[in-house]
Amino acid sequence: MTKKPPRYVAAVDLGSNSFHMIVCSLTDGKLQTVDRLREMVRLGAGLDNKNVLDQSTQKRALACLERFGQRIQDFPHDSVRAVGTNTLRKAKNAQQFLEKAEKALNHPIHIISGIEEARLIYQGVAHSVGSTGDLRLVVDIGGGSTEYIIGKEDVAKKKESLAMGCVSMSSHYFAHGRLSKNAFNKAILFAEQKLEPFQKKFHRKQWDQAIGSSGSFRSIAKVLQAKGWSNNGITMKGLEHLVSHIKQCVHVSELNLPDLDAERLSVFPGGVAIAYATFKNLDIEQMSISDGALREGLIQDLLGRIYDHDIRSATVKILAERYHTDKQHTDRIKQTINYMLSQLSGDCCLSSNKDAAQFLDWAGELHEIGHDIAHNQYHKHSAYIIEHGDLAGFTTQDQLLLATIVRYHKRKFSQSQFQELPTPWNTLAPFMTIILRLAVVLRRNRQEYDLPDFRIAIAKSRIELRFPSLWLLDSPLTHADLIQEADYLKPAGFKLEFS
Repeated sequence: MTKKPPRYVAAVDLGSNSFHMIVCSLTDGKLQTVDRLREMVRLGAGLDNKNVLDQSTQKRALACLERFGQRIQDFPHDSVRAVGTNTLRKAKNAQQFLEKAEKALNHPIHIISGIEEARLIYQGVAHSVGSTGDLRLVVDIGGGSTEYIIGKEDVAKKKESLAMGCVSMSSHYFAHGRLSKNAFNKAILFAEQKLEPFQKKFHRKQWDQAIGSSGSFRSIAKVLQAKGWSNNGITMKGLEHLVSHIKQCVHVSELNLPDLDAERLSVFPGGVAIAYATFKNLDIEQMSISDGALREGLIQDLLGRIYDHDIRSATVKILAERYHTDKQHTDRIKQTINYMLSQLSGDCCLSSNKDAAQFLDWAGELHEIGHDIAHNQYHKHSAYIIEHGDLAGFTTQDQLLLATIVRYHKRKFSQSQFQELPTPWNTLAPFMTIILRLAVVLRRNRQEYDLPDFRIAIAKSRIELRFPSLWLLDSPLTHADLIQEADYLKPAGFKLEFS
């Protein structure tokens, strides 16, 4: 840990049904929740048939984020984690919305994959229910996706995210609140079909305890308790009573279920259909309910970053080992990167962003993982693995940034590809990539020897390298590589000078 931890931390979950925010005080590494905010935004209902998020839903979401932003307006960016889930994964105009959303919240917002969402949900549940030593099945029904995780203590061992949620199911099968026995049976069948390929993986034989998290399961548990259909969380028998009751109604307004929030009424049937299919397919008899969910998992993940236990670094190490990278060589690359970064003054845009050095370090460690697939064009294989893999701790934007740096660390340098990255990386990533390219060039012979005390300076689009007298003359291969590197960078508007 390089600096004093923040006094407060916060997590924001831009879910497909509700937006949530949790604010905690942080004292001596211990958390205490001081505030919770939740608004039913129904982001998922704003997707049209072309997966474009409509303007009225965006307006509603931005108004909510402005209110959240007022609560955390004085928080440093590194003390807040805000993420979007299924709807923003699907929305074709997600990036345009995020630009407005980040201004409203006044903090960066990242989109996470379904598998990363599952990991974070499990972290939130594990820290809420404590350690029992049992294998636990955690199920979380969100607005647009449902996550299934088996884990032990605080480690998620099996994870899946299925594209079905209480909002999407209710919109499709119970539009405008209309109910029927036939529609409910179709909804259950759809959920069972989604779950069928994973039935064996998450079946009752694979775990000791079942736990539900988030709003749908909490609402179901409250209704079952109030109706006297279950007195211990959620039971299969209680669910059967609830399903039978729903099938007798023709509209959600007829449900007349005690302790069911009015704002959840329209999406309640979709959540019940998923819950019932889950109990049926996985042979669940009883499920307890956890207060912890995605936002609590985000807080735990944020604590890891604050106290130098960033899971992303562990993920990078595992990935490098899996693809059999040359550790001695990548260590030399990273050492050379750090040597260059240490020289860059405040005149260079990289010096003002502390995350740039971390991403460059990861890029140095992973840039050759594609060798395990094919030596020819390995940099493209490396980038594909990074961008499309399930990398614990990394957001979609994180992976795209890392993949872009690795993809262009050799040969052609495409400035247009960097422009597609979110701010500030669209400006910083080209310079980060050039630093990696130079480190690879200078370490091309892969030998264990000390480089000379060379100097580097970056001013706008001009990169200057200065080596000790006669060193380049005595290193003709490196000299030739630098000439070629200058030729690669020139079409992109960068001028590499060396002597």
